[in-house]
Amino acid sequence: MLAYAASQRSRRRLSPSALLMIAAGHAVAIGLLITAKMDIPLFPKPVITKTTFIPLPPPPAPKPEPRPQVESETVLPPPPISHIDKFPPVIPLPRPADGIDMGPSSSSQVADIGPALAESLPPPTLPPPQPAVVRVGPRAATPADLLRPPYPESMRRTESEAVLRLRLSIDARGRVTAVEPVGTADPAFLSAARSHLTRYWRYRPATEDGNAVASTLTITLRFELEE
Repeated sequence: MLAYAASQRSRRRLSPSALLMIAAGHAVAIGLLITAKMDIPLFPKPVITKTTFIPLPPPPAPKPEPRPQVESETVLPPPPISHIDKFPPVIPLPRPADGIDMGPSSSSQVADIGPALAESLPPPTLPPPQPAVVRVGPRAATPADLLRPPYPESMRRTESEAVLRLRLSIDARGRVTAVEPVGTADPAFLSAARSHLTRYWRYRPATEDGNAVASTLTITLRFELEE
């Protein structure tokens, strides 16, 4: 109808009643379209599915394996042990034949052959005695004018005197290599004696079987003021 009306415009002019009917038809068509669109839902309704959990049946119990049949055995008790089994059997030894010497028996006198055996052995040889080592101690070889050490000046002013016991170490050449006090000693007197003896005193060295060796000697040295 609309297409027809549009094609007739070019031929002739429509009347007012015809225009009104066309407008009414358009309004009815628009209303049908609107009504049809309203019936169509914009969003589909969600479908709710109800889930029900059904428990699974338990697995069947394993069947026991058949046990192998074991033939019964009869266990016999151990035989009784007699007191004879506790000791080893005695095996008799064969008797020696006549004319064979089997050595001295337990009843023979072993001590009877001791002297004869001792006489047949050679006498023991003893090592020769070692000769004793000949030792000779050191002997003084210091000139008389060098025997007396200088008197300490500090001790001279105080008129002090001293008696020193000294241990001398003498080497194989006869020189005094060390002077050590035996007991207590004044430091001033000890220093004076040590310095003089190691510088001037000489000895003939000690010997062992004629060979010079080092040695030690203990002496007494007096520091006395002259009157």
